[in-house]
Amino acid sequence: MDYAYPWDRLIAHFKFQENPAWAGHFAALMRSAPWVEPALEAADFVIPMPLARERLLQRGFNQSALLARHLSPDKTLEQVLLRVINTPAQSALDRKDRQDNVRHAFAMEPLLQGAVSDKRIVLLDDVMTSGASMSAAATTLRHAGAAHITALVFARTGVDAATA
Repeated sequence: MDYAYPWDRLIAHFKFQENPAWAGHFAALMRSAPWVEPALEAADFVIPMPLARERLLQRGFNQSALLARHLSPDKTLEQVLLRVINTPAQSALDRKDRQDNVRHAFAMEPLLQGAVSDKRIVLLDDVMTSGASMSAAATTLRHAGAAHITALVFARTGVDAATA
């Protein structure tokens, strides 16, 4: 899905206007892409991109976790990947600053560190712009021993926005 009109506004309403019920509709749209079902079937776990505690408290829900629960409730593993640094919002940063912003933002929950070892993971997010957050999170999962990581997103920004 291209993160452009009307999807950019719908996703913003989903995330920021307290419309968590839309997750089911967005998950159904994701499933319509031919690569989503095979990725979910092959995965041992679906791990949503975590929010920093402050952002989660402000928003009241993690939109990526809601999508994951609708896509694959039996495989969703929410508490294993943590966002340990409350970074500034990525949307206002250029590509280099985005990479720097999230470089050390993720960690594994110490008690669940071994949960992803030798497992196939689907890393799920709502929107991908530069890919910096997904890359940093995937690196953390790789260091914890994940055997394979597939990134799935509901929407992707255009190339110009991602490389700005």
